[in-house]
Amino acid sequence: MEYYFKRTLEATFDEVETRVKKELEKEGFGVLTEIKLEEAFKKKLDKDFRRYHILGACNAPYAFEALKAEDKIGTMLPCNVIIQEWEENKIEVAAVNPVASMQAVENDDLNGTAREIAKKLLRVVEMI
Repeated sequence: MEYYFKRTLEATFDEVETRVKKELEKEGFGVLTEIKLEEAFKKKLDKDFRRYHILGACNAPYAFEALKAEDKIGTMLPCNVIIQEWEENKIEVAAVNPVASMQAVENDDLNGTAREIAKKLLRVVEMI
């Protein structure tokens, strides 16, 4: 089982990022954080890096249920979605597969939530 879902698109980075955020919203996710690694690496290391953004997405009702079932599950939240530019107009989107990551947690109460979130994140990746 892969720990992520991915898709590569031919579009501009900004177009793909807009589409990803729109699809996340359709599936009930809000973007809590956005890390622009290329900017962070330039500032902290003075190194150039391709455009690579990490979106921290949260579906609040499912996060609430997961935290009720397992108080330390917050170490695995929010669900990360990455957008990276391999070359001009060749953009890859990948989202965490929560079913794979839940294999590390021994709590059967989380399995249903993980499966539902996985379906939603897979739809995001497929629909962009």
